[in-house]
Amino acid sequence: MRVRRYSCAVLAILYAVAGTLHLIIPAPFVAIVPDWVPAPALVVMLTGLAEIAGAAGIGQPWKPRLRAAAAWGLAAYALCVWPANVHHMLLDLAKPGHGLGLAYHLPRLALQPVLILWPLWATSVTTWPFRPRT
Repeated sequence: MRVRRYSCAVLAILYAVAGTLHLIIPAPFVAIVPDWVPAPALVVMLTGLAEIAGAAGIGQPWKPRLRAAAAWGLAAYALCVWPANVHHMLLDLAKPGHGLGLAYHLPRLALQPVLILWPLWATSVTTWPFRPRT
């Protein structure tokens, strides 16, 4: 299905850019890592590498099983970074000017399930929430 192939390409680009940003300007990402996560700079570097690896896996069209594995990895990644996004919101709201504010953070948190489901749908791991054609 063409829409799924385009979705894989879009996801590959988004995650490749995000992963590259984690590597070349890690400071903003390190700043939002929750306190209970050890070695924040190392974790940010590893998450950047994970995003780039996921982008490469989901972006390649030759091996469907590799694409599916990359989709599971990106879905798990999106789930695992959710606490950092919540932490970022709480940090911002504690600032006098409320940082980026709820208008930024609430949509970001609400879209997290989309970032979990999208790679799984794009690689045909799941058809949910759409019904398959008969």
